[in-house]
Amino acid sequence: MTATAGLDGMHAAPDWQQRESLLLAPWAMHAADSAGRVHAETPHAFRSPYQRDRDRIVHSAAFRRLAHKTQVFTGYHGDYHRSRLTHTLEVTSIARTLARSLALNEDLVETLALAHDIGHPPLGHAGEDTLSELLADEGGFNHNAQALRIVELLEIRYPNFPGLNLSREVLDAQATRKKDGTAPAPLLEAQVVDAADSIAYDTHDADDAVELGLVTMDELLEIPLVAEAAARACDRYGTLAGSELRRAALHEVVEFEVAELVTRSRATIASLGIESVAQVREVFRGHNGMPGVRIVSHAPAVTAGKRILEQFLFQRVYRSDRVLAVRVPAQRKLTRLFEWYCLHPDEMPASFRGRIERFGVRRSVADYIAGMTDRFLDRDHDLRIGAF
Repeated sequence: MTATAGLDGMHAAPDWQQRESLLLAPWAMHAADSAGRVHAETPHAFRSPYQRDRDRIVHSAAFRRLAHKTQVFTGYHGDYHRSRLTHTLEVTSIARTLARSLALNEDLVETLALAHDIGHPPLGHAGEDTLSELLADEGGFNHNAQALRIVELLEIRYPNFPGLNLSREVLDAQATRKKDGTAPAPLLEAQVVDAADSIAYDTHDADDAVELGLVTMDELLEIPLVAEAAARACDRYGTLAGSELRRAALHEVVEFEVAELVTRSRATIASLGIESVAQVREVFRGHNGMPGVRIVSHAPAVTAGKRILEQFLFQRVYRSDRVLAVRVPAQRKLTRLFEWYCLHPDEMPASFRGRIERFGVRRSVADYIAGMTDRFLDRDHDLRIGAF
């Protein structure tokens, strides 16, 4: 076979199919069992459908823009705290560890993790809240739903279909994140990404908050989950203080949560006798009068500990006076630019103008604004409206 031969298929089973049959558990989503794509494509010779999906996400414009979108701390122009892209990569790292430990499809998990936040607008949750208010009469705005619009419609990469034409399992998994009850029960791969996202933002938002001086390490150590992790870290390394203590303690929180999740998920799979993807979906929905079960989940005690940490972050960080002092002017700027484009839709790029007849002016403007990075929004606002 020549170097270019075989791109339209192979006579023998491709290597990825053989590898998956050897490595993946029966409860994993095997790519060979994929429901395919909305627009049929010829199979690739040496990349599975989910490998191709992963690559399509990584090469998309929406993914690249995550590098310059706020994760949490709008307006804090530092080099340490997370952007939406670095958060995504950290989620992907945790998710792959979970997937391998549970013998799941790592290619699918990686795809879902890399795609999970591409629908976020600029300015973090401040931007999402603002767009949701501006579109209150248009169905609102939700970053999970926007991610589906991006991969199904807005991202133009191929001449013969809109969007990225991802596998149906990827689309279904992203649809489950909308939590509106319209999507199929989530695969274990989707459950793993949700869990990894929660682990990442709890610990990494806490890390960034201390680095930015919004809270102190002493305050974090009042939270049982962090205090217990810090004690284990000091048992291992000796007395720690300052940034060494913070990093070791928060790393230990991640290690603890991942290990507990793997142990409990394996036990749940065994106790329920899970032997197929169909059973995973069945137990999630509930059957024979039994309530639904999310297989990839923490024990109640760990969930309670995470909730305390999340409540602390919400009260002391996300709604702190310092964060709100930056958030409110940023939201006003986004609102002014949104309304300006609603009055001047011809100033948008042609691809967005062309959707107005189908989706209306306000939704089309929201699609355009949501795709902006923080710095592009700032520049465009100052260009269109002025710096004041």
